[in-house]
Amino acid sequence: MLAGGKPLVLLHVSEFVVIGGVAAGVLIIASPGHVLKEIVHKVKDSISAKSAGKDEFFELLKLLYELFMMGRRNGLIALEEHVMDPQNSALFKRYPSVLNHHERLQFLCNGLKPVIDGKIKPDQLEDLMSAELQAKIQEAEHPIHILHLVGDSLPGIGIVAAVLGIINTMSAIADGPEVVGERVAAALTGTLLGIFLAYGFVNPMANRIQFNNASDHLCLKCIMQAVAGFAKGLAPLTAVEIARRSLDSSVQPGAEQLETAVKQLGK
Repeated sequence: MLAGGKPLVLLHVSEFVVIGGVAAGVLIIASPGHVLKEIVHKVKDSISAKSAGKDEFFELLKLLYELFMMGRRNGLIALEEHVMDPQNSALFKRYPSVLNHHERLQFLCNGLKPVIDGKIKPDQLEDLMSAELQAKIQEAEHPIHILHLVGDSLPGIGIVAAVLGIINTMSAIADGPEVVGERVAAALTGTLLGIFLAYGFVNPMANRIQFNNASDHLCLKCIMQAVAGFAKGLAPLTAVEIARRSLDSSVQPGAEQLETAVKQLGK
């Protein structure tokens, strides 16, 4: 517009139909059904900038401390009613960011169940939880791979749309330079649209999803470190401190802040 161009010149519905249709085809053909659903879910979260922040990690650490203190004071059997039915647990209800996040809640409960049942040695628990975490990390990568595939395909799809536009232009040469110019502009718009969507939207979206996934996996790693430490006999505050130190600096609460907060829980 600063150079004197009019935005409506870029509005060629046929180019949008070709590029959008072929890109949707690539997405559908390349993705199993469950991955398509996950892509929709992840894209929504990335648009809303929904990722775990400092407050959520702080809540998670306080919940872990309360669980460990209950297990230390009243015996591990006291944790059973909370872990087996967290939705009706008064303890979990105080921490909605964990209770309402299915993946974090499930990972925490799955980690504590073998500790309560005594079916596994404490030094084996971390390997068990680590295997589950790695499986979740691999599964979360699938939507990113598909979106990068679509993003890398879009410039080529734009060229296809442009070539179709040029073919259409060749059949209209006899109609005069105005008609030919309009159709060439439409064809070039296809190339522009393919490149712009690839590098302006789809690939950046995939990277944003990757950052959100890293935040989610950091939550799970935090849970794993704390539960494994508690299972090995560490004091509740020590187990939680190990988990705190495993966090990125951007979401890591201060040691004194955490200690003060957990002492207030006891009161």
